[in-house]
Amino acid sequence: MSRLKALGWTILLLSAGVFSDEAADVCDSKPCQNDGVCVRLGGDYRCQCSNEPQDGHIYGGQNCTVALLGCERHRCQNGATCSPYLSKGHHRYRCSCPEGFAGTRCQTSTTFSFDRSGFLHIQSPIEDATVTLNVTLSFRTVQSMATLLRCQVDEQFLSLELRDGRLRHTLQVQDVQLALLELSRDVSDGHWHTVHAFLHSSGLLGVSLLHASCSPETCHKEVLVETVESNTLPELGSGLAEVQNLYIGGRGGQQQTPHAGDELAVEHGAATFFLGCMRDIRLRSRMVVPGSGVRQVNVSLGCSERDACLDGPCQNRGRCISLGWRKHTCECHRPYEGDDCSQEYIAARFGNEDLESYAIFSVPDEPGDSFTVSMFVRTRRLQGLLLVLSNSTSQYLRLWLEGGKVKVQINNFESLLGRDSINDGHFHLMSLFLDPGRLSLAQSAKPQGSVAIRRLVVQAGDTVHVGGLPDRKASMAFGGYFKGCVQDLRLGFRRLQFYPINTTVSSYSPENMVEVTRGCRGDNSCSKNPCLNGGVCYSMWDDFTCSCPPNTAGRRCEEVKWCDLSPCPSTAACQTHSQGFECATNATLRDGSPVITHRGNGKIRRFLHSVSLSFRTRKPNATLLHAERESEFITVSLQDGRLVLELQVGESAPLLRVQSQTGVSDGQWHSAILSMDNPALESSTWTMVLDQEESSVSSLASGDLDFLREDVDIMLGGLGPLANLEGCLGLVEIGSLSLPFYSQTELNLPRPQEEQFLRTSGSPSFGCQGSRVCDPNPCQNGGECQDLFDLFQCRCPSLWAGQMCETNSAACLSNPCIHGSCRVVPEGYKCLCESGYTGQRCEEEVDLCAGHKCSNGGTCLRGLKQYACLCPRNTTGPLCKERVPELPWYIDRIPYPKLPVSVCGNERWNYSCFNGGNCSTLKDTCDCLSGFTGQWCEMELDECASNPCLNGGYCRNLVNKFQCMCEMSFAGEHCQIDVSDFYLYVFLLLWQNIFQLLSYLILRLDDDPEIEWNAANDE
Repeated sequence: MSRLKALGWTILLLSAGVFSDEAADVCDSKPCQNDGVCVRLGGDYRCQCSNEPQDGHIYGGQNCTVALLGCERHRCQNGATCSPYLSKGHHRYRCSCPEGFAGTRCQTSTTFSFDRSGFLHIQSPIEDATVTLNVTLSFRTVQSMATLLRCQVDEQFLSLELRDGRLRHTLQVQDVQLALLELSRDVSDGHWHTVHAFLHSSGLLGVSLLHASCSPETCHKEVLVETVESNTLPELGSGLAEVQNLYIGGRGGQQQTPHAGDELAVEHGAATFFLGCMRDIRLRSRMVVPGSGVRQVNVSLGCSERDACLDGPCQNRGRCISLGWRKHTCECHRPYEGDDCSQEYIAARFGNEDLESYAIFSVPDEPGDSFTVSMFVRTRRLQGLLLVLSNSTSQYLRLWLEGGKVKVQINNFESLLGRDSINDGHFHLMSLFLDPGRLSLAQSAKPQGSVAIRRLVVQAGDTVHVGGLPDRKASMAFGGYFKGCVQDLRLGFRRLQFYPINTTVSSYSPENMVEVTRGCRGDNSCSKNPCLNGGVCYSMWDDFTCSCPPNTAGRRCEEVKWCDLSPCPSTAACQTHSQGFECATNATLRDGSPVITHRGNGKIRRFLHSVSLSFRTRKPNATLLHAERESEFITVSLQDGRLVLELQVGESAPLLRVQSQTGVSDGQWHSAILSMDNPALESSTWTMVLDQEESSVSSLASGDLDFLREDVDIMLGGLGPLANLEGCLGLVEIGSLSLPFYSQTELNLPRPQEEQFLRTSGSPSFGCQGSRVCDPNPCQNGGECQDLFDLFQCRCPSLWAGQMCETNSAACLSNPCIHGSCRVVPEGYKCLCESGYTGQRCEEEVDLCAGHKCSNGGTCLRGLKQYACLCPRNTTGPLCKERVPELPWYIDRIPYPKLPVSVCGNERWNYSCFNGGNCSTLKDTCDCLSGFTGQWCEMELDECASNPCLNGGYCRNLVNKFQCMCEMSFAGEHCQIDVSDFYLYVFLLLWQNIFQLLSYLILRLDDDPEIEWNAANDE
């Protein structure tokens, strides 16, 4: 038998060698085409065709010579890769799915996400008793603490979790943890990671992170779990339980209830759920897809790349900054902190219910040369000490309120006052920037000013006082204790927290707080009910507001809107005053009617130094106001149509009198204000202002009107008891207190003001009503009648004129007057002609020289309005009737100058300017030379008319001058010098000199020898 076996093996080996040689010969011939690889298979071969396209095709078949066409019309979806192949001669294809998709055509998405607490629950029987758990999944998250899956088989619990960003795989039986595996790699980075977790019935527990960059040492761990010595525990992986419950993304029934802020809870390790995305879950090599018979809670298909900041995770206006997939950070505005800016620094209340309060902090370190002191301040007070920095020797920085503004003082020298007030009841961020040599102040990022300072150093151990100082007197020196709230106080980067928040920040704790309360609750300002007149008080922060009844106003409802209560009769208009109301109306008084009298109510305390009144009358003499007490009196009256004030105060005081400059008895309304110019003085001049335009001042001084406060009758309309005024009175006031025309009983409500004058007698006719001059209407042709108190005036429509619009003014519309103006008259029209024209229509030109009266050959010069005479040389005068006296025979005659003549005028009329006169720019006149006059310079002025020559001198009339011809004994310009004695003296002196000369010559001739004058010539 052994020989037969040996023979058989020999034959087989020989046969194998032959076939091998044949196969080698076949592969050597390269039967596989298109980069196919020939593989020997015993005595045959097989071609492994290339998956790379050759000439644009992938080839298959026995020798890789058949172009595969299965992918030409493939239906692979979602970016899947199509691979063509041949099956029994038919062209077919298969789809290679990318991660996150499955199915024959990769049409099913295996990606899903947990945006909040949720899970997938997979309940399945255990088909293979040797494998308790075999699951592979990919996940993506930024959580550092989360539950990826939890599997329960009977009393065995398998958990795959994230702890501090690392994968942890644990096995727990009942409450006993039997094994724990943890990988060291951080996978909470927002990228996709694939993990494989398993437990075999042999007790082998393992976890692997499937990644190309992983090494077995860092990405794979397994352990053989030994059975706990307890008869009550089932055998590991024994398969006694027929069903396993697998929870993906959470713990199922043990999971926390979803609520707002799940992410925050996860970050602190309190959550038992997963937030992020998962895909390609394979349970025992079978793909698990949400919705395919799987129970799911809060599961969303797909994995959104949505920016986490779009969900607005930052509260209280915090700024969200995206850090990648589902990662963000919040930049918080003060006074908020925390990952989502939900933590607010707790404010400290100072001065609650007006208690004196303060807080003390100690500085444990040095903030440096440059640092900032900042805080939120809320107050309604104008004064108060905010903060003091001090050391053992001095207070080197003070911050307090002064007039509602922040003021800073450094080292008791340099100080800076902010520009804006902060006492409006709102929080304001105050920032104090201290740099070497410079201090700057800002309010809510708005600069408040800066100032140069000396060097300031904050050292460890220094003290910060907030709200005041333990020494009350020292606090009062800087506005007293602060009343309000301080929040988020910072010194440099350190917080000075009155009450700590949950978020961990670098801060100082207070060493002592006196009467400082938590929060920023204001006082109950309504506890004492500050609202008046039935107002309802509503408390605001450290303030109140009053809801006033409809008839009141003001912050405390102190202003009653009296006029809303209709206190006045229908004939009066209500006017509100600061203390009450007045019923304004006019009163009509007639001659003989009773005067209206008033008296003070005995409560007038103000000084009375003015009278104001309005009136209307046509009577030139009447009394408007009169009051007197003993020797003191005041009278305001009309005298000869003018307004007159007469005032005398004191026994020996002079009578003061002021009178208006214009008349007021014209039936029109007039107003007058009579007042002391200087009320502070005991005696002063008075001024009368009429109709707010005309002003008159008294020449004398007088006192005020305080004697009218009480027990004095003030009469309106006359001196009493009957009036002498025919007209109307309007508002009358003394010292801004009105003299009412209504008594208290005639009003619907009594006047509430304390100081007032009361009407004591008289029953005036309310309103201003004169004679019914416009009823019936006297104006004709549609004219409007205007009542001017006992007189009317018609306002005529166009084309009508006259006192009662009785004249038709259409007659002048055609302008019938050629050289004149048209005036409407009852007969039609009348022309008022211009100078030089006459006729009914001013059409005829007037010849003024016709019938002229120029005498002695004078020439008539015609003008537009008059004529003049041009006289010959021997006559003068307007009509040339005066003869010029003849010159005596012994006076030389001077030729009269021949002066030029200028011709002036226009097409209508021309004229001449004589004696050198020029045409004037004025109409129809001449500019004359000196010495001539007349409209056309035709008359020479007679300079001798005033007889300037004295002592019988003859006056010669020249052009613009005169010359006196004097007698022998007189000389001078006016012959005013008597020279008769002068001529005798000159004659005697001359005769004496001649006599002496002759005597001298005679004596010389007798004594000297003779001289022959021609002797020399004879020789």
